[in-house]
Amino acid sequence: MKHGVAFRKFSRTSSHRNLMLRNLVTSLFEHEQIRTTLPKAKDTARLAEKIITLGKKNNETSYRQAQAFILKPPVLPKLFTTFAERYANRPGGYTRIHRLDNRFGDNAPIALLELVDNPRDLKLEMTARAVGRELLNEKLRWDSPRGVVNSGVQNADIVVAKELNLGGLDSGELRPTTRRNLQKVMKYRGREALTEIGAKASAYIETILAKPVAEAKMQLRADSKEKEKARKRGNPNFVGSFPVLPARAGVASPGETRPAMRLVQGALGRPARWKGRRALA
Repeated sequence: MKHGVAFRKFSRTSSHRNLMLRNLVTSLFEHEQIRTTLPKAKDTARLAEKIITLGKKNNETSYRQAQAFILKPPVLPKLFTTFAERYANRPGGYTRIHRLDNRFGDNAPIALLELVDNPRDLKLEMTARAVGRELLNEKLRWDSPRGVVNSGVQNADIVVAKELNLGGLDSGELRPTTRRNLQKVMKYRGREALTEIGAKASAYIETILAKPVAEAKMQLRADSKEKEKARKRGNPNFVGSFPVLPARAGVASPGETRPAMRLVQGALGRPARWKGRRALA
């Protein structure tokens, strides 16, 4: 029977639990991204969407209700101006939960809770990187790697604009899954987001292209060091590394300060005894 399982208790009293969730919602509105456990993220998202709906109503009653819930008064103007304008055309779904990893210690599942369309939108960043990677792969089908490194991939924002008008079964430069994610990300964003996602895709393409160039430079630098070492080895007075001599009883190591008699007695690896022991004996 489903009795007493209306919501998560979090092993806390009602006052403690409500204050914790209010604090999480306030932090979410302040930073627009928070990292917490997965169950807390789900309950925080449920409350945050209700508060954003109050901000979209923008009347005195909704303002008083939001004021009674949010813990930091400086966050209230952001709710009734920035968030209300950003989500004016969005009917719901103002939050997004990304499952990350498990916390070290108690192995609790960790999630990233964020507001959609925020300046650091994780899904937008991931989609832009996927777009850049697939545009680069498409360019490599018709050009050599050296030519792609020299010329790069141009007009990524134009390709993004074309892909937004294609359907799921239409053929284009992106995979259907990437095109679907791109259309979801851009659905309620303005035209200025085309330039943003195109710039992010171009930046990621440049990062991918710069990696082999950097690795080639590192290899050349390593080869030059090896040549320098070989040149020094050709010099009869150059010693690259000293040979490691085995430690034997009676043989003094370089820098050895112990008496030769102790070495002869086999005390090479034996620690020095406490001097007061002999006096007690």
